[in-house]
Amino acid sequence: MMGATDYSSAPAMVGEMFAALYNDDLNKMLRLLQAYLLTVPYCNNANSEGHYQQMLCIIFSLMGRYVDVEVHTPRGHVDAVMRTSTILYPFELKMDKSADVAMKQTNLRDYASKFSLSDLPVVKVGINFNSEQRTISDWKIEVQKV
Repeated sequence: MMGATDYSSAPAMVGEMFAALYNDDLNKMLRLLQAYLLTVPYCNNANSEGHYQQMLCIIFSLMGRYVDVEVHTPRGHVDAVMRTSTILYPFELKMDKSADVAMKQTNLRDYASKFSLSDLPVVKVGINFNSEQRTISDWKIEVQKV
């Protein structure tokens, strides 16, 4: 079939993503997700943060993680929050900017303080998506200091 994409390796990659997420290896998980997103067919509405926010929510939920989006804090809202049994991850997403810009916003607005009573370590994640490549361009991960 001409032009068809071969998805035969997708189950293995999804399994690797699940294992990385299960082991709280977010760097590995995001590297795999970056590669996986390159296999997703083009769609007209992929040029917004909301598109990728929804994709992260679906992917993390399918992997058995609790995910919430647009979580309000005293100084704004966190784009997404994922909780594992051992770590709470607030995500700030950007489109065509940088992971540094995302992390700067997270720190400036002190999003992590919203979760200080959760009894879980907070690991902040800034992710930037590239609208031309339609995948993650870079990310930054910081452990919140207590």
